[in-house]
Amino acid sequence: VLLAIGRDACTRNIGLQTIGVKINEKNGKVPVNDEEQTNVPYVYAIGDILDGKLELTPVAIQAGRLLAQRLYGGSSKKCDYVNVPTTVFTPLEYGSCGYPEQKAIDEYGEQNLEVYHTLFWPLEWTVPGRDNNTCYAKVICNKQDNNRVIGLHVLGPNAGEVTQGFAAAIKCGLTKELLDETIGIHPTCAEVFTTMDITKSSGQDITQKGC
Repeated sequence: VLLAIGRDACTRNIGLQTIGVKINEKNGKVPVNDEEQTNVPYVYAIGDILDGKLELTPVAIQAGRLLAQRLYGGSSKKCDYVNVPTTVFTPLEYGSCGYPEQKAIDEYGEQNLEVYHTLFWPLEWTVPGRDNNTCYAKVICNKQDNNRVIGLHVLGPNAGEVTQGFAAAIKCGLTKELLDETIGIHPTCAEVFTTMDITKSSGQDITQKGC
């Protein structure tokens, strides 16, 4: 990484203190409740300015749309800040939806989780002889909720496309059983999520030897 550029919350000089809106003094961001409401009941905030929320344009658009519908359309639907499909568009893409493993442990307890994972490789990598164990897939399941998938992670080609599809399934309550019952499209990278059977707790080797 040659250069990492962050975002600065420019909230200190726009008069928020005049009406009593609190900000996080460390980063200038605005704490809100689960309805994007600040400590001042008639002031709301959405988007990258929110403290502890994702800095993603589609998230801001969705939150703004839902806020408008709650304020003026009689809706009660809130923005889901957990099951957000996200991709890092590095040369080998990384995609995720739901909880990272550590946050899932903090939220549900390690004893209540089952984590399935595997290394894999795209079929087209076999001709040039690329490393069989560069790509990685993982699903985190809540054992106390019918093994519902609460986190999905993939490192491999087209991870963004893969993650977008599974994100809809996660929103619908995807379970490990449903993944196992899903017929994979061969030979795709996404197919790996329909064949995963090794858990991290088992300690079994996940390296791939051949086709």
